[in-house]
Amino acid sequence: MNKKIGVILLIFIVSVLSACGNEASPSSGTSGEGKTTEKIKFATDAAYAPMEFMDKGVITGFDIDFVAAVMDEAGIDFEVTNTGWDAMLTSVKQGTEYKAGISSVSITEERKQSYDYSLPYFESTNMILFKEGAGITSALDLKDKKVAVQGSTTADTLMTEIVGKSNSNLKRLDSNALALMELSGGGVDAVVADVAIVQEYMKNNPDKPFDSVLDPENFASEYYGILYPKDSELKAKIDPAIKAIIESGKYAEVYKKWFGEEPDMTRLQEEINKASK
Repeated sequence: MNKKIGVILLIFIVSVLSACGNEASPSSGTSGEGKTTEKIKFATDAAYAPMEFMDKGVITGFDIDFVAAVMDEAGIDFEVTNTGWDAMLTSVKQGTEYKAGISSVSITEERKQSYDYSLPYFESTNMILFKEGAGITSALDLKDKKVAVQGSTTADTLMTEIVGKSNSNLKRLDSNALALMELSGGGVDAVVADVAIVQEYMKNNPDKPFDSVLDPENFASEYYGILYPKDSELKAKIDPAIKAIIESGKYAEVYKKWFGEEPDMTRLQEEINKASK
């Protein structure tokens, strides 16, 4: 090889490698349109339509659109993986692979012992779904009924308090989908689950002989939050973004897409104000 050509080639190769190294370097802290180079992995249980569910192999739902808006506002790249409920709780607590969880996770004092939460972003309550003619008007009517819930949820906690921990009539299943199948198949008299899930099920199954009832006296309002490991740095980055999308109207836009109406922000805003202090 001609020595002069060899030197020119060497200079060219070094220049290309240097350029590639700068482009891939995480030291700048941003990539694309101001997004951080680190991709945050969220875990979810995609079996909570319309909050999070699988549609043709893709995770979708209110929570997914909500977190996309929040992370875009915060300038943080992210992805959501369907891990299932128990695996989500375990993996987020460990905080190694999954740095956050979003799956209609109610904020409770018990969970606060093991996790950190974002600001509350959604108001919910539990609802009772039952066979028509069952004569159920409140949660107290379930004491002598067979009831299905998803285990390790607030529905499980509430029904355990009402019927007792060792009551064999309380069936704790791995998902709300299984609980609803149990009711449909006649294995239980009622299902207790989040109101959005029950209403979505009734909307999609109008021919089923089911009825539903809310019981605010025994099932108080709950508030969902993004779940983090203890002492996560993400909370300080994401909380301002949650406030921002609420103030900008983006939150209402996402809510209306999935629920067909404007959100009543009165009690949710009160909870956000309390959590911000």
